[in-house]
Amino acid sequence: MSQRSLADWLAYLEQLHPSAIDMGLERSRAVAQRLGLTRPAPRVITVTGTNGKGSTCAFLAALLQEQGLKVGVYSSPHLLRYNERVQINGGEADDAALCEAFVEVEAARGAISLTYFEMGTLAAFWLFQRAALDAVVLEVGLGGRLDAVNLIDADLALVTSIGLDHADWLGDTRESVAFEKAGIFRAGKPALCGDTDPPQPLLEQVVQLNAPLFLRGRDYDLALEAQHWSWRGLDAKGEVLRLDRLPLLDLPMENAALALQAYALLELPWHAEQIASALLSTRVAGRLDRRTLNWQGKPLTLLLDVGHNPHAAAYLAQRLAARPLAGKRLAVFGLLADKDLAGVVTPLLSEVAEWAVAPLPTSRTRPAAELQAHLYNLGAHVTAYVDVKSALLAQCARAAAGDEILLFGSFYCVAEALDWLAGHAKGEVRDGFAG
Repeated sequence: MSQRSLADWLAYLEQLHPSAIDMGLERSRAVAQRLGLTRPAPRVITVTGTNGKGSTCAFLAALLQEQGLKVGVYSSPHLLRYNERVQINGGEADDAALCEAFVEVEAARGAISLTYFEMGTLAAFWLFQRAALDAVVLEVGLGGRLDAVNLIDADLALVTSIGLDHADWLGDTRESVAFEKAGIFRAGKPALCGDTDPPQPLLEQVVQLNAPLFLRGRDYDLALEAQHWSWRGLDAKGEVLRLDRLPLLDLPMENAALALQAYALLELPWHAEQIASALLSTRVAGRLDRRTLNWQGKPLTLLLDVGHNPHAAAYLAQRLAARPLAGKRLAVFGLLADKDLAGVVTPLLSEVAEWAVAPLPTSRTRPAAELQAHLYNLGAHVTAYVDVKSALLAQCARAAAGDEILLFGSFYCVAEALDWLAGHAKGEVRDGFAG
């Protein structure tokens, strides 16, 4: 068993449990107790939300590491390598460490059946607990209340946004989603919410737990200007803090503002220049991820974004509208079958001149013909392709100077593009998306 490669382990985990998703904490909690997993670090920050979890976690990690703290980050899903999910001080866990952790979890679980995500979460906690960390930032996989990440009591619990996604598991109203996400809050511990209109169930949970609530628009906020942005918030003593004329960021500044409010509550050094530097250096692959490359002698610009629900699509459209192009925007688009097709494409119709649609490399994909028909009925110029890479190659051939290729709709879609870039785009340069 200990001789399995990481690929072998992942293949094994995929068939370990009868269903890919099986919400509940009982199984994971029992195995965690057998492993002696208590707290992976003295400071624990848990982050959930419909959108913005990944960038919020990245901002938090950068702020903490800027102070010399040893930080672990657990996130999901990954784009190219499973190792991306477990990071310690900015570096991915290597294959050997992950395999060692899986051996330990496998031995401890006995007859208890765990899902792929539950096994991975416990393995991450095991690695973090052994690494003598100062802090961990934990991204919830799905929902909050019944997600395996919620085994750990958070010192700070963050909800980035509340929208509709994963309706089969979280319900089809913002109220039901808010109830599930508020499940990460803990009695007497700060609860932070980046949604300016949190549904009542979240507010009720805060009251029931007597948890101090830090709400965007009331306790902290941001103001955007043409070339800068500013932030105000509260420290742990309730004193007002301000940061003015911060440089614009590639990633959503709303999520940076939430991360700043969390950092302000940790009673760590507060130096404006260090904070601005940490935020400005933060990158997350596949999120407003702009890259330039030379393809067959032609300079091309690509923008990769994993947005796959209406809330994310509306935000993406807003950022695109604020950044006019000299040319036109060509989309490469794929979507999973359980996502809201109309809700995702409608906000972007006015921003995209030509669409290339394709199936995703999973049985859960929505057929390209269905994507094509829907866009065609909306009056879009659209062509279907056999796979994402074929669609991307077609748009690369079609693109002219001043054009931009937007690749979005799913982690699967972005992963295909990153794989293609790694193999074919020699001399690629990654730059930012300020705008």
